[in-house]
Amino acid sequence: MDSRISRRALIAAVPAGAALALLPRGVLALDVGGARALIDKAIGDVNRVINSGKPESAMYKDFEQIFVRYADVRYIAQSALGPAGRGADKAVMNAYVKAFQGYISRKYGKRFREFIGGRIEVTDARPLKSFFEVISVAHLKGQSPFEVRWHVFDKSGKNQFFNIIIEGVNMLAAERTEIGAMLDRNRGDIAALTAVLQKTG
Repeated sequence: MDSRISRRALIAAVPAGAALALLPRGVLALDVGGARALIDKAIGDVNRVINSGKPESAMYKDFEQIFVRYADVRYIAQSALGPAGRGADKAVMNAYVKAFQGYISRKYGKRFREFIGGRIEVTDARPLKSFFEVISVAHLKGQSPFEVRWHVFDKSGKNQFFNIIIEGVNMLAAERTEIGAMLDRNRGDIAALTAVLQKTG
C-alpha cells in the first residue's frame, strides 16, 4: 500500500472523526442493538427490584429511579397531557412533569410488583417507523407467559423508552385517556391536575 495514500486517508479521517465526536448524541442514529441493550439493562433493574424482598414503598422509589434512568418521562408526560400543555407556563409544566414521574412510577410499580417471583426476558427487537420495538416475555408463577413490548427512540438525545405495552394495554394511549379525564375533572387547570397526581397511582 502506498504510504502517501495511507497518510492522506488518515489526515482526511481525523477531522471527520472529530466532527463525529462533537455531534449531539441524538444525531448518531439509534439501532436495533442499542434499543435492545437499553431494555436489557432496564429489565435487569426491574428483575432485581421485584425479587429484592424490599417493602412496597422502597420498591416504588426504585421503580421511579428506573423510569428516570431509562424512560423519556418528559415526553410521556407531555404526550399524556396533549394540547393543554402547549401554552402552559414553564414552571407549571415542570411541576406537572415531576408529579407525573411519581404517579407513573407508582402505577407501573404496582403492575411490576405482580411479577414478584417471576422474570422478564428480552426475546426480539425490530425497527418500526421512527422508533424501535423491543419485545420481551414475562414469566410469572402459575400463569402463561405474556408479552411486554417497549418502544425506544433517541428523541431527547439519549436512548430511552417512551411507551410500554403490557398484554396489549398501551401505556401512552391509556395515559392520554386517564390524564385527559383528570384534567377535565379539574376544569383544565394543570396545577390542580398536578396536585391530584401527587396523591394518585
